[in-house]
Amino acid sequence: MNLLKLILVLFGTISLGLGLVGIIVPGLPTTPFFLLSAGLYLRSSEKLYKRLLSTKWIGPYIIKYKTNKGLTKRSKTIAIITMWFMIALSGFVFINSLPARTALLIAGLIGTYVMGFIIPTVLISDDKDN
Repeated sequence: MNLLKLILVLFGTISLGLGLVGIIVPGLPTTPFFLLSAGLYLRSSEKLYKRLLSTKWIGPYIIKYKTNKGLTKRSKTIAIITMWFMIALSGFVFINSLPARTALLIAGLIGTYVMGFIIPTVLISDDKDN
């Protein structure tokens, strides 16, 4: 494996880790990190890419994104509402520190921006399962 591929695998793995942490930590988006991991693995390691796509929870989501070339408006709306619900819950129930609340708010704003404006929105006639 050459140095560039090794670097891509490293960043793909870091991105995957951040995406997994984002499942638990409100405000930290998961989707962009999982998509970034898939793109980095695709360019560096076919084995890691196939392994990521074969996972029960992440794989179908990435495959659907790749097939549709983006997320539906409904999927984005659900993701953003869920993210902000968890941010509100954490920020007002579990976090008492103003700097931590501020960091959480900033992370939520960044996540909302990425989900709303960076990740492409696609129109699909059958939107019921997205």
